[in-house]
Amino acid sequence: MPAVTGFVGLGNIGRPMASRLARARDDLVVFDVAAEPVAEMVGAGAKAADSVSELAGLVDVLCVMVRDDNQVREVVGEALGAARDGLTIAIHSTVAPDTPADLADTAARHGVRIVDAPVSGGAMGAADGTLAIMAGGTADAFAACRPVLADMAGLVVHAGPIGAGTRMKLARNLLHFVAFTAATEAQRLAEAAGLDLVALGAVVRHTDAITGGPGAIMHRATTRPIDRGDFWHGVFDHVRTLGEKDLAFAIALADELGVDVPLARQAIGRLAAGLGLEETG
Repeated sequence: MPAVTGFVGLGNIGRPMASRLARARDDLVVFDVAAEPVAEMVGAGAKAADSVSELAGLVDVLCVMVRDDNQVREVVGEALGAARDGLTIAIHSTVAPDTPADLADTAARHGVRIVDAPVSGGAMGAADGTLAIMAGGTADAFAACRPVLADMAGLVVHAGPIGAGTRMKLARNLLHFVAFTAATEAQRLAEAAGLDLVALGAVVRHTDAITGGPGAIMHRATTRPIDRGDFWHGVFDHVRTLGEKDLAFAIALADELGVDVPLARQAIGRLAAGLGLEETG
């Protein structure tokens, strides 16, 4: 039989995630401290619980999407006190790297399994069901909640043991926010050159949708240097040649305009090694 599913935390991302579950399942039970999103979920066909502990006693899979580590620990602690036998808790909040394993150790003493399953894709991805969910946990725990995760996502990845989902999310967001910082650097250069920043943004979004953006180089299973006979050596050497040329031109333009571009200066010196083009002997 399909798992009875619970959802705690109906905020900006949790609410559309729960809405996807309400469409896919007729057994969803929800809880939030705010009445309005709970009423919305009830209107969509879900049932409402009066507390986390009540909810934990009703469901097989409990999804948790609250604000931070403290709230996650509070919700999990309350759930463990009244958990249904065999409960699996999927933590969607982004927490500290060691939090999932810590909670899993505690939960195991109550016969409860923990999966850390943070999401990427934001509120828009949650609303249209195209989130990426990165799950960490045992094979059994992942299998128990995978159908629920699939109802909310376009991509579900079993990243590895407990904590692996959180570590993958942190790696993904490192790229995300470093790229944001690089975008602000590019905007300063473009502004100094008298360019239309809105038009630049349109070009970036258009071409990233074609090329895949930074993810376009993320196909290798290792970051070790690439042997010269490897297919990827030729591909990445071409990337390096173009990148170093264009970065040099951009830095020269920045110098001419008096714009500080520290990320560009770091990138030109680190691109080759980062791509794996160090000498391999």
